[in-house]
Amino acid sequence: MQSGETPLEETIVQDVFVKKRNKTKWFIYKILFITLGAILMGVGLELFLVNNRILDGGIVGISIIISQLTPAPLGVLTFVLNIPFFIIGYRKIGKSFALFTLYGIAVMSAVTLVLHDLEPVTDDLLLATVFGGVTLGLGVGIVIRNGGALDGTEIVSIIINGKTPFSTGQIIMAINIVIFLVAGLVFNWDRAMYSLITYFLAYKVIDIVISGLDESKSAFIISHHYEKIGAEIIDQLGKGVTYIDATGGYSGDIKKVVFVIISRFEEPKLISILDDIDPGAFLAVGNNMSEVRGGKMMNKKTPHL
Repeated sequence: MQSGETPLEETIVQDVFVKKRNKTKWFIYKILFITLGAILMGVGLELFLVNNRILDGGIVGISIIISQLTPAPLGVLTFVLNIPFFIIGYRKIGKSFALFTLYGIAVMSAVTLVLHDLEPVTDDLLLATVFGGVTLGLGVGIVIRNGGALDGTEIVSIIINGKTPFSTGQIIMAINIVIFLVAGLVFNWDRAMYSLITYFLAYKVIDIVISGLDESKSAFIISHHYEKIGAEIIDQLGKGVTYIDATGGYSGDIKKVVFVIISRFEEPKLISILDDIDPGAFLAVGNNMSEVRGGKMMNKKTPHL
């Protein structure tokens, strides 16, 4: 302890130091993964898609079209065209999101400039479409999961989403359909169709990266054998269950609802349990729970009361 410093003051200083250290670790972690995601997208664009005249969607897709029609490098176009959307994101969404987005776009643009003169990994359009789409999806998914974005249309869709009845995905899809139609007119329609396949693959990979392979699902089960079903779920899946009192809207009968959180891989096992105990049980499974925290998951070896 420094001279004249009370124990309380020393504790406060230590807490501030720990918070700053944790914030620094968090920032470094985010930057590393955003860098990785941006590099992957740059590789997917230059080594698979661009030289085969296959597009991505959004501002990147527009940049590819312009780069094919003018001498302007793709990396420069991507960065410049995204600047207005970065400014919008900074004002409407938040400082951290905007700065991570600007950094990610800058890294991606630099990678495309470095790789621009290299030959594509393959000239086979189907292989380029598949591997390009998967690589893009991994890159974009990693960046989004760590608080940034790599395309201005993602920012616009987030902002518009709150002001229209359309979802973010629907808005992005509408924008990209227009881009792919333009691509069909500028290049040819087979390239536009390959581009659509690339976009679909990238979209699915982004979903997997953001949600995770073990994404959680909520399951609601209504059965007269709720206690036996609950016990089997605890025993076979190692999951905690909750019994909820419910009233039938038509019959007015009091029912018990079994509520449990499962992963996508555990859903078939849950259905098997219901088939064995009560094939007529009502089951409703909700997909894409973005986050589950709190509570305790039972371990199969842990005895339950």
